[in-house]
Amino acid sequence: MLVGYFPQWGLHLAEPYYVKALVTNGSAQRLDQINYAQGSVRNGQCSLADPGADLNTMFTRENSVSGKPDDPASPFRGHFHQLEQLKRLYPHLKILISLEGDPRDFAQDARPENRIAFVASCVDIFLRGHFAPGISKPGIFDGIDIDWESPHQEDAANFSDLLQEFRRQMNQVRPGLRLAIAVDESPQTFSGTDFAAIAPLVDQVGVMNYDYAGPWTQTTGFLAPLFAAEPHDLHSIEQSIASYQAAGVPTEKLLMGLPFYGYSWTDVEIANDGLLQTGHAVTQDRPYNYIRSIASGFFAYREELSQAPWLFDGRTFWTYEDPVSVRYKASYASHQHLGGVMIWELSGDTADAELLNIAYRSLHDPLEEKVFKDRARKRSHASGVPAPPK
Repeated sequence: MLVGYFPQWGLHLAEPYYVKALVTNGSAQRLDQINYAQGSVRNGQCSLADPGADLNTMFTRENSVSGKPDDPASPFRGHFHQLEQLKRLYPHLKILISLEGDPRDFAQDARPENRIAFVASCVDIFLRGHFAPGISKPGIFDGIDIDWESPHQEDAANFSDLLQEFRRQMNQVRPGLRLAIAVDESPQTFSGTDFAAIAPLVDQVGVMNYDYAGPWTQTTGFLAPLFAAEPHDLHSIEQSIASYQAAGVPTEKLLMGLPFYGYSWTDVEIANDGLLQTGHAVTQDRPYNYIRSIASGFFAYREELSQAPWLFDGRTFWTYEDPVSVRYKASYASHQHLGGVMIWELSGDTADAELLNIAYRSLHDPLEEKVFKDRARKRSHASGVPAPPK
């Protein structure tokens, strides 16, 4: 599967990102699922995180999926109306609402005395389509993606019971609704959670395979390394996926995260072409389309094991993903028979969806898997690190 998060806030970017972009650049016909980020979790219930973007914004003929302007008299506008139009054009496409919020709110809502009412509110608004008074539009969302980052050990049992309650109530709405969870790079983050027990309740476990390095450290590194640089290094996507498999999550339910953004450091020491050197971290992440636009001003480098790129000009260091690394990772996901890949997030791509198109071809073309296997064998021979298992 090819899954992509659509940013609700894209409407407010300097260059707004519209649902229509998925049509014009061909992404909609290649994506299997969109996770709409986001729905709000607050005060014991689900709600719209941005009613203006979700329901109220008027779309014009130029930026509407249908090519027709919104009716000013209709209360149903905004992104949700655009998603409805998108599903008419692409009936295969599933759309999930991604529930995001403060971990303390999730913990409170998952308590036994609150759980049933909380889940009922989420199901009512997003799956039954009761978005606002006078607006009833069931069928736009095909499931729920829960992004609780992350339950503490004392929340583990409630987390499992919360998923059980979501599954129970969702089954009452209609069969086939998808339940997904987004998880950190390691199951140890979910201390006390029994993943073997919750795996039957969910359809997808999306591993956020990014932010392995970033502005929380003053040392440069790779945003999302596929393989460990050293045999004893447990900090890699390969190790993350393996840890969830060992924890009892079926391989076919795992989605490997793909970041469409990057991080930078300035005043970086020049040794090793800036890699693993100290510098001043820049707190803001930037989308791939921006990084590509400035790349000509840097020297480009690539780490052989993971095919991870970086840029360095003697002072500033960038870690990010590019077509080569995305191709390699998607081929790895196919070779390992994962459920697919999960993009965070779609607006970071170029206008012609360069990275998404590479990911799609790598997931679906058998020759791409052969490219991965050939490179993996060369990697194993050259480094002494065993090639990934079939």
